[in-house]
Amino acid sequence: MACNLAAGRAVPCKDVVGGIQKVFFVNFGGLGDITYTADEITDASGTFSAYEYDLKGGSSLEQTITSSRETGTTFFEQVLTLNLTKLSKEDNVEIKLLAYGRPQVAVVDNNGNAFMMGVEFGAEVTGGTVATGTAMSDLSGYSLTLSASEKLPANFIAGATLANPFIGLTSATETIVVGTNS
Repeated sequence: MACNLAAGRAVPCKDVVGGIQKVFFVNFGGLGDITYTADEITDASGTFSAYEYDLKGGSSLEQTITSSRETGTTFFEQVLTLNLTKLSKEDNVEIKLLAYGRPQVAVVDNNGNAFMMGVEFGAEVTGGTVATGTAMSDLSGYSLTLSASEKLPANFIAGATLANPFIGLTSATETIVVGTNS
């Protein structure tokens, strides 16, 4: 593998914003075989359900690069922080299952980009709270942190849309399971 740079980077326009709009959880391995083209996910062979969670503020995806000259290793720590408002017995069940599993997670940001977190090893719930809040303006809901250690940063997903980040993966058969208001 060549480690030489292949492109430069100019200062980009100031036409982007922070934050994420939705995440889609896929049970680990459901994507099947994944095809990459230039580090972008361009296809997958699986038949899977993707569980859609809408978000509004307070959620983020951050990736930390860890590289060691001494050991010759580099990996990417992907950390997804979610704030989910309102407590319900149905959500308690799903949050518990999420904590027990290690899903792959499609993250759609406020710029329309979709990234796949935990592609090779899955993402793990590493912390969180179920809280009623103290003051009337406090969060009554769930705060979750999911982490994944991967060989590559969370890959862009080709052809993604806000409604279906997997639409460009033509060999995949996905069912989007949309949440309900409770």
